[in-house]
Amino acid sequence: MSTAGFNSQNGTGQTYANGPSQNPVAPHQLPGVGYGSTPQPTYNPMQAKASPPPGPPGPYPVCSYQPGAPFASYPAPSGQSMLTRPMMGGPPSHTPPQSASPGPRPPPAQATPPPSVSSSSYYTNPQQTPAWQYNTAPPPMGAPTSISTPPRGPAPPHVSPTASSTGSSSTAYSPAAPPPHVSHGVTQPPGPQMHRTPLHGYPPPGSAPPSMAPMAQPNRAPFGPPPTGPLPSMNPAPPPMGPPLAHASPQPPKADAQCGGAANSTLRPTEHDCQEGDIECPGTGPQATNSFNHVDNRMGGSPQPGPPGRHLGGHYPSLPPGYQNAAPPPSAMHPAIQAATQPYSQAPQPYQQPLGGPGPAQLSPSLAAMSLQSSTPEALRVVNLLQERNLLPPIPIPPPTPCLQQDLQKINCNPEVFRSTLTSIPQTQSLLNKAKMPLGLLLHPFKDLSQLPVVTSSTIVRCRSCRTYINPFVSFLDQRRWKCNLCYRVNDVPEEFMYNPVSRSYGEPHKRPEVQNATIEFIAPSEYMLRPPQPAVYLFILDVSHNAVETGYLSVFCQSLLDNINALPGDSRTKIGFVTFDSTIHFYNLQEGLSQPQMLIVSDIDDIFLPTPDSLLVNLNECKELVQDLLKSLPTLFQKTMETQSALGSALQAAYKLLLPTGGRMSVFQTQLPNLGVGALQSREDPNQRASAKDIQHLSPATDFYKKLALDCSGQQVAVDLFLLSSQYCDLASLGCISRYSAGSVYYYPSYHHQHNPAQVECFQKDLKRYLTRKIGFEAVMRIRCSKGMSIHTFHGNFFVRSTDLLSLPNVNPDAGFAVQMSIEENLDDMQNVSFQAALLYTSSKGERRIRVHTLCLPVVNSLSDIFAGADVQAITGLLACMAVDRSATASLSDARDAMTNAAIDSLTSFRQSVLSIQQPGLLAPACLRLFPLFILALLKQKAFRTGTSTRLDERLFAMCQLKYQPLVYSMLMIHPALYRVDNLSDKGALNINERTVPQPPLLQLSVEKLSREAAFLMDAGTVMYLWVGRSCHPGFLTQVLGVASYAAVPDNLYLLPELDTAESQRTRAFIGWLRDQRPFFPPLHVIRDESQLKPMFMQNMIEDRTESALSYYEFLLHLQQQISK
Repeated sequence: MSTAGFNSQNGTGQTYANGPSQNPVAPHQLPGVGYGSTPQPTYNPMQAKASPPPGPPGPYPVCSYQPGAPFASYPAPSGQSMLTRPMMGGPPSHTPPQSASPGPRPPPAQATPPPSVSSSSYYTNPQQTPAWQYNTAPPPMGAPTSISTPPRGPAPPHVSPTASSTGSSSTAYSPAAPPPHVSHGVTQPPGPQMHRTPLHGYPPPGSAPPSMAPMAQPNRAPFGPPPTGPLPSMNPAPPPMGPPLAHASPQPPKADAQCGGAANSTLRPTEHDCQEGDIECPGTGPQATNSFNHVDNRMGGSPQPGPPGRHLGGHYPSLPPGYQNAAPPPSAMHPAIQAATQPYSQAPQPYQQPLGGPGPAQLSPSLAAMSLQSSTPEALRVVNLLQERNLLPPIPIPPPTPCLQQDLQKINCNPEVFRSTLTSIPQTQSLLNKAKMPLGLLLHPFKDLSQLPVVTSSTIVRCRSCRTYINPFVSFLDQRRWKCNLCYRVNDVPEEFMYNPVSRSYGEPHKRPEVQNATIEFIAPSEYMLRPPQPAVYLFILDVSHNAVETGYLSVFCQSLLDNINALPGDSRTKIGFVTFDSTIHFYNLQEGLSQPQMLIVSDIDDIFLPTPDSLLVNLNECKELVQDLLKSLPTLFQKTMETQSALGSALQAAYKLLLPTGGRMSVFQTQLPNLGVGALQSREDPNQRASAKDIQHLSPATDFYKKLALDCSGQQVAVDLFLLSSQYCDLASLGCISRYSAGSVYYYPSYHHQHNPAQVECFQKDLKRYLTRKIGFEAVMRIRCSKGMSIHTFHGNFFVRSTDLLSLPNVNPDAGFAVQMSIEENLDDMQNVSFQAALLYTSSKGERRIRVHTLCLPVVNSLSDIFAGADVQAITGLLACMAVDRSATASLSDARDAMTNAAIDSLTSFRQSVLSIQQPGLLAPACLRLFPLFILALLKQKAFRTGTSTRLDERLFAMCQLKYQPLVYSMLMIHPALYRVDNLSDKGALNINERTVPQPPLLQLSVEKLSREAAFLMDAGTVMYLWVGRSCHPGFLTQVLGVASYAAVPDNLYLLPELDTAESQRTRAFIGWLRDQRPFFPPLHVIRDESQLKPMFMQNMIEDRTESALSYYEFLLHLQQQISK
């Protein structure tokens, strides 16, 4: 197998860049081409730049978005210069094309415009590789797909006849043959005497549709006429033709001959390399026999408190209308929306394989027409974004529910764990390309779950062909045979699987817990390991230079570890060790029998060695008193040090040697830029350029030392977590590699000081407690499988890719999220549903080898209207954020910003041209994507991507790390914060959680017009909270919540609300505490006034308002409309 994929994804022998992870492909496979044999064109939404459009009313300021050179979805008129549009999702296109390895590209030439092209060509240069590739696919073999010309004359009000819907929830599910597809109509817009023509030619009563004149509004430029003439055809350019990745370094040898996937040459022969333990070596002999099965419904972790209606709760209520245009009647609600109002249940559900029943397509024509009219999806209700101002719902947005059969939907995977950007999968790659939306999965695989079925069995039933774990979506042909839902192979049911340990009955394998739960955990038998599971090993590397002592973090760390030392996850084998460093490296002998710890100093940092290898990592239970003595003495041991240098690289090398025999977790605490020995860095930040509107420099690492060391650590099952506590530049772009490629975490506390910044100290304390006591998995690997015909081509997160689809995770924690991009290799015409399965094999802190399996089932559809109806706008935004982070490092920040904007342009253009049959004026979007432009604008103004605003380089890079690493439910708050009014909280609609009343104020738009000087507002930005108090705020709130007599008496640095014995104080503290309880990290609270230094940070989150460097939401919508109308 070629190592091209390793080199492009993990950086072996290549320039180190924080780029996207590309799967290894065949040795002579062309860049940008998928694995499959069925050719399909590739969607590239971001191609051409057009000349500047006329701006919104008033001149544009110097703007981070650069509205002067916007991107167009279609060629400009003759004589207009066209520039290449940036791509995201893979490496930038080159001319001539280069290899698939990610890396920076030269910016497109701006001086000489490319030659003009025919108006019938979709791309500006047919010889040039199309830009942003959402989903790589094989090159086209047949005629190119073209966009059909919209019909002239009378037409249905909104949806073209070809935009039919499939997979009705009322259609019966049959394992043998899928039922006929059923088409749905689309909700008609409100208005007098609206006429709707059903998709199957059953005209309902009514008159012709009225004209759609735009609303007259003052001070608004009139809408221009819709485009006339035939639409340009979409002729995808051929894929780049170039040599294979011949420059790649040779493939490292496999660690074990039995493993089907490639392995890192540094790996020890562990259970990852031959398994079932690689989770997955296909066809490893017959399944083991089983003498007895036992099911244990254990708690998978501490429950996540959350009431219905919140993203961490168990219920997903439907959205209330709340729009200027009236919503359709309840009877016209789509089944997916109705299902979203039902509580999600993780308890085992009775599951039967139902017989085929009559679907709408099998009914009489009149009944079928009635069925279609009553199933009009709310998700496709047409919204004019320029006319409807209040689009933000008052409650958090629930994830869309896949339009599956009811019994399948009940047992589908929890969207908090497994979520797709599209809940309806297109039948073909060309259809996906036409929809112009990214297809991907977002995972939270090790999430703390309140209920997790745990199965103890010596027989784990898996497909003998693709090694899929048996799951609720397989088909039982009879009691003795089951068909895999991924590769469709028929497998035998083992005799032991016939017994159900829950009901203690025999002969009903379809009622086993494995077939009743989409999320399940197995305690793995011995064939899933080649050595005894490793113990829990914790090594702490502490900066003790003068700068570190000045911050005061050392005493906080030592006290926190003392308080939680008995809560560290582990068993009787748990080991612990400590290394401190400044210009030298200090080891601590904690061997049992010593009266006190011994410090051993190694000053030769260029040739590091371990002075006493056997006594530096000790058994925690046997040496606990010595460990406690060391923690009590460390803060004073270096109290008077004047050493200012930092040899971090040498300390990491020493720690790696310590953990080499066992693996484990390395926790690094650093307070300054490493400036001595290997891995030394120099400051690359120019403070004068922080607010520059030009491209941001130095987003990639300055050295490959930290990435190489991280790959060595990953090979030996060592993960590195980095805690950065500094008020100065520390080059997080370089230091972060040590965690990114070893599956670790990064924590950043800017301006940390134990006296000057008490809010940061509280945040550090809370985060440290969670970090020390949370669940942990060691020596883990994760593999994601998908149904035949689909493939994964890019991964996002902190990991090392060991083979094509196997992620190496030396440590896995419940707070880590991952994302993958998908493509459709073969047509899914004969499939009703497709499935995705993530299997995580890990060693628990108690030494058990476990496998956690999540399975997601989604319907397959054959129309654009169904694809749009199933779009998950939050998941799409989260995936685009991951893609933009990679693009910022491999190309430039401006390319990433332009690509995100083009994503909104292209998806709305596709909806307008391919789903709507009447080209109405305005910026039209389906209801399910009505917030997409707002979320894109929020990303452009997010700390990771904003320009024109002073942003520290490390803070920008930390924001990028969070977008890549955080699960979606947490990252969305960082993208689009939540704003609440809290000075008038009441018990109306409140939740009762643990005998505590939690108010539920409505969400407000992020605009200054929603603020009032007479009120107080809470902004939840994910990692931080702001309580803004108006200058004329009601005195009752000041006295009963803040404990001050007047506005002037509010302290400048107030970060704790006093515990007052008033109803208002209890409500406010209960609400803030409830918000904090829903996330694993601790967001500090800042109470701010108009005069506060933090007020600009609060105002920067007002996404809908115009700033000196960024467009307002309305101006951004006008810009999108100008590009779409071209």
